[in-house]
Amino acid sequence: MDINQVKCFLAAAEALHFGRAAQSLDMLPASLGRQIRLLEEKLETRLFLRTTRSVSLTEAGKSILSAARELVAEADRFEEKVRSVRKSETPVLKVGAIDSAAAGLMPQLLKLMRDEQPDLDIQLFEQKTIHLLPKLLSGSLDIAFCRPPDVREERLNFRTLFFETAVVALPDDHRLATKDVIAIADLTDEPLIVPDRRSRPHSHDLTIKLFVNAGLTARIAQVAEEKQTIVNLVGSGAGLAIVPRWTSRLQVPGVAFIPLSIPQGTTRSKLILAAAWARGTRDPARDALLTVLERHLTDLEATA
Repeated sequence: MDINQVKCFLAAAEALHFGRAAQSLDMLPASLGRQIRLLEEKLETRLFLRTTRSVSLTEAGKSILSAARELVAEADRFEEKVRSVRKSETPVLKVGAIDSAAAGLMPQLLKLMRDEQPDLDIQLFEQKTIHLLPKLLSGSLDIAFCRPPDVREERLNFRTLFFETAVVALPDDHRLATKDVIAIADLTDEPLIVPDRRSRPHSHDLTIKLFVNAGLTARIAQVAEEKQTIVNLVGSGAGLAIVPRWTSRLQVPGVAFIPLSIPQGTTRSKLILAAAWARGTRDPARDALLTVLERHLTDLEATA
């Protein structure tokens, strides 16, 4: 039996809403529905009654609910046992990072770790904040470098590291490309490429609020999700973009990166880079990384 199908059943049974259940598992509602249908086919019985307004368990669904919880708990214990055995053999630290941190912070930090903690194996996973935080809670990641959300999960520790510097990505032949610093007023009427707010709320809101605080309206020409896509669109002449300075390491031909003048205020907080990890957990490997990070934080901040 596929344990993931059982987990989908439990999530839907607890939420009694396929959309919220899918969100809790970081998957699409259609994918969750398919997994449940496969489980129903395997068991040859319906587990849910669905209408346009409600979701409820059938009698069969209610009868297996307790056993399903025990099965998932046993599977989790098995996975934890395997992880503990693996950790005892070779210390592996699973580190998550948003794209700008993966491009800018991690190459420097990994070099420091190789010099100071050569026996520690680090695996890097690049994802958005909204995907990194659930993985910390599930134990799939040991630490993550991310944007702290406005409403912080109480089960996570957040250690603010520094503010990343905002720059403007623009074609290298653009009229503003010769400036030393660009102000928001310089971007009036310029077409902008902004991140999708659903997946990158911090970066999206940074651009919009900078314009609002200046009494201006951002002229959004394109919405894109990945930083690489955004910078490539800039290179194609589709518009300009406000991005973290570490994004300049992508080195897309024909694109220049000019510092952006940001007034002191709340908008700076949208470029906070923080370290996050599960509260109440002990991990010598994670602590070793944090120790190295703290020791070199000033030098690392200078490059951000």
